[in-house]
Amino acid sequence: MPDRMSFERFIAEVVAGRHDLAIELFYTPDASMQENFDPPRKGRDNLIARERQVMASFKSIRTECVGPTFLSGDHTVVRWVFEFEGHDGTKRRMEELAYQRWEGDRIAEERFYYDPTQLLVAVPGE
Repeated sequence: MPDRMSFERFIAEVVAGRHDLAIELFYTPDASMQENFDPPRKGRDNLIARERQVMASFKSIRTECVGPTFLSGDHTVVRWVFEFEGHDGTKRRMEELAYQRWEGDRIAEERFYYDPTQLLVAVPGE
């Protein structure tokens, strides 16, 4: 079961844009991630490599944690809002819920719930 401080440190890494480092620091070696109903991806090293590919495919990714967050025993839920800016300047916004199962102070399983059509709609410029 994670303590609140570990959970908050994980969130802070993601909000700071260090998504790959958050995986490195807070996931078990055999961790899995699953997008909606897709098959899970497994292994922390694979998860880090995939996250770095995603990060490199955008000019920037802005991340916000929308509270409250939930921690109950070994399970947590985080509501994330991401704004992805493409290398061409196009922005897209995505909101998701991440449901996580922790083993001690590391995430063993994570599943993301979101509507993938969000990524098809460009966000108007500021």
